[in-house]
Amino acid sequence: MPHSDPKTLVSTDWLAQHMNNPDLRIIDASWYLPDEGRDPRAEYDAAHIPGARFFDIDEIADLRSDLPHTVPPVEKFMSRMRAMGIGDGHQVVVYDGDGLLSAARVWWLFRLMGQFDIAVLDGGLPKWQEEGREIEDLPPILRDRHMNVRRQAHMIRDVTQVAAASKLGDHEILDARSLGRFQGIDPEPREGLRGGHIPGSKCLYFRDLLNEDATMKDNAGLQAAFDAAGADLSKPVITTCGSGVTACIICLALERLGHDRHSVYDGSWSEWGMYNDLNVETGA
Repeated sequence: MPHSDPKTLVSTDWLAQHMNNPDLRIIDASWYLPDEGRDPRAEYDAAHIPGARFFDIDEIADLRSDLPHTVPPVEKFMSRMRAMGIGDGHQVVVYDGDGLLSAARVWWLFRLMGQFDIAVLDGGLPKWQEEGREIEDLPPILRDRHMNVRRQAHMIRDVTQVAAASKLGDHEILDARSLGRFQGIDPEPREGLRGGHIPGSKCLYFRDLLNEDATMKDNAGLQAAFDAAGADLSKPVITTCGSGVTACIICLALERLGHDRHSVYDGSWSEWGMYNDLNVETGA
């Protein structure tokens, strides 16, 4: 796959060349774990790529759920996007302040809602700034834009479906958390969760899909990471992580490799690790 593909991943050069496209919309989807002590909204207000809108992952979510930033109802997603001036006919580029982290979640969420003209900015805001490209602190001018949503139900899995897949072994379940968390050695960042992993799942730490500068590895490097994890890509893949964010990086990598049979376990370990009636494995 070419490096810049407006349905998966684009370079900073690509974005700079398309900045004046009237149908381009840029999203800042920065998000951080609570223990990082960073305020993504305040950072956005101070400096963002020109024209970028801020996407609050914790607010554009199903706030009725006890789990963090789960998928919002269709109507809420549509209304938030309309208010942000993002709709049908737009090419969307999403980035984050980590390089490539939470942007993949918004990429996946758009695809779940049937919007496929969206790409992640490779290397994100850090790469953009390191290259001396323009940033601003001005709010964008917003004009309402209608969006048709066609929810792709096959792209998301709930706990019952994942439990069945774990038991039957008919899906490859890939966990984007670090090996220490996967094995139950390192503590979970959220209180009250058991350590370990979903039985039958395999560890593919999301950072193993990225280069040191947080750009995504080329296709050969991605394939090597899946091979090293022992992933059987002849099966449909369910991705999981701590709370459904970094799992989407695995989906992005799969899409880059031409594998389109993937879905995200939205509850991820925040849900599975909470319920004692669900089996847990520890160790490798």
